[in-house]
Amino acid sequence: MNKIKIVGTEILSDNWYTLKKVTYEAIQKDGTMLLQHREAYDRGNGATILLYNKQRGSVILTQQFRIPTYINGNETGMLIECCAGLLDKDNPEDCIRRETEEETGYKITDVKKVFEAYMSPGSVTEILYFFVAEYNKDMKVSEGGGAHDEHENIEVLELPFAKAMDMIKTGEIKDAKTIMLLQYAEINGLML
Repeated sequence: MNKIKIVGTEILSDNWYTLKKVTYEAIQKDGTMLLQHREAYDRGNGATILLYNKQRGSVILTQQFRIPTYINGNETGMLIECCAGLLDKDNPEDCIRRETEEETGYKITDVKKVFEAYMSPGSVTEILYFFVAEYNKDMKVSEGGGAHDEHENIEVLELPFAKAMDMIKTGEIKDAKTIMLLQYAEINGLML
């Protein structure tokens, strides 16, 4: 039995992505019906990847300006992250291959999906597909930096895996998807 019934949806903003106010009825544990209102931000689904090189003991990360972090206290607004992007109309694997080449300059073919997760389910509809892939210098086809027409200004970072793990402890890496993938690599022995 469905305990939720949507009774109304109002578009609050459709400027960049879509912000909706959803009104719904929810049956409580005691059987009473409660009318609730929540806002949900729909930006589409995405994919992210950790590129790793066992022989070098390194990972490829990116750094770019993120306005939400800046307005929430990140002095520079710069964030170190795993490569990621919105699916648009692609499936997750095609998306992450495209984003990897655009952002990092590496053309990868073999990707492994490791899990999927809602990143902020209290307010954002996005589900994120998480991947890992090995890289080597022969896969480098460009400098990366992001799609020119999207005005991305992405710096590509090749870091020792141990340093990236330490950067979580020092607070230099605060991005959830990146922390999750680095910890996945550690737990599953990808660098061994």
